Amino acid sequence: MAFVLRRDAGLYGFERALRRAGFALIAGADEAGRGACAGPLVAASVILGGTPGSQVRGLKDSKLLTPLQRERCYDEIVAKAVAWSVVLIDPAECDRLGMHVANIQALRRAVCRLDVRPDFALTDGFGVDGLGVPSLAVWKGDAVAGCVAAASVIAKVTRDRIMCAAHDRWPQYRFDVHKGYCTPLHQQLLGENGPCEIHRWCFENVRRASGVPDAPKAG
Repeated sequence: MAFVLRRDAGLYGFERALRRAGFALIAGADEAGRGACAGPLVAASVILGGTPGSQVRGLKDSKLLTPLQRERCYDEIVAKAVAWSVVLIDPAECDRLGMHVANIQALRRAVCRLDVRPDFALTDGFGVDGLGVPSLAVWKGDAVAGCVAAASVIAKVTRDRIMCAAHDRWPQYRFDVHKGYCTPLHQQLLGENGPCEIHRWCFENVRRASGVPDAPKAG
């Protein structure tokens, strides 16, 4: 399959080009938390409508939005999307699978969990097999494809909410600040307190902080 995409096509250019090629329903899929050493990996998939009224105001890669902008986009995506889904892979499963395999499985599960079957899927960064529909991996897809950007917002907001709730249970780690990523603050608190049950043992810094460097790693 070939289609033409202009450089100035904008955030919704991929979807327009695919619709011209005969694919009416295009799902985007993205994840949040792949690089974090604590908390779940969260993936989402979104099918946006094809009309101008279905577009989400101010939508862009979730990393380029403020928390308030993400929350507003989240509400608008949920209200306007043809379909959306979100899946969680817990830290233990991330350890068992390894992060790359967990990432691919999360994206696959998110697309397959949609209530509406897409005609085509765009995945951020990595190709994903087993979707049952034609698909394309898009480098930095959350910055160049609207449905992928929408999925990135759903995944990011969902995961941030989970990590803020984790702070209520384990306040000594300040998950509400760093959301489980490997920041200097997190590393300091991990060293002071050791890992808790939502840390990922497949990360070397978690194993080192546990005092058991040969603790179980990802298979």
